[in-house]
Amino acid sequence: MNEPRRVVGALIRDPYDRIFVQRRSADRRLFPGCWDVVGGAVEHGESLVDALRREIAEETGWRLRRILARVAHEEWTAGGQRHIESDYVVEVDGDLSSPELEHDKHTEFTWIAAEDISLLDENTLRSGSTFIQDVVTAGHVWLADASGKSRRIS
Repeated sequence: MNEPRRVVGALIRDPYDRIFVQRRSADRRLFPGCWDVVGGAVEHGESLVDALRREIAEETGWRLRRILARVAHEEWTAGGQRHIESDYVVEVDGDLSSPELEHDKHTEFTWIAAEDISLLDENTLRSGSTFIQDVVTAGHVWLADASGKSRRIS
């Protein structure tokens, strides 16, 4: 089997601890019509952080401010290609109400609070995969834990 493709994912949080997701267009080869996080393949010679920064800018027009945590590191296969994906909870700079979506790749966006995670159930129906739901859940678990720690410190 060929070398695995490195992939990064950005779990972009807003001030209300919601996570940004965008819907893949219906004509995408992988996971058409599914909700997804911002991210993509790491280019040759690019670091994971540089790839994260580039993907955020390309897919939303926002700028990476800081990485809060890596919450997932998984291997998956699609279309005969192995992928190793690292997903990070991040904060960005920019107008969070108005992302600059790549309209040929993504048709809409929303912010998901922990209690709204069931919105991603439709991904399982469309693709048979719970991957994005699992990653977004991991992000929310980390955010809740981090929030609890900061409350205990103050």
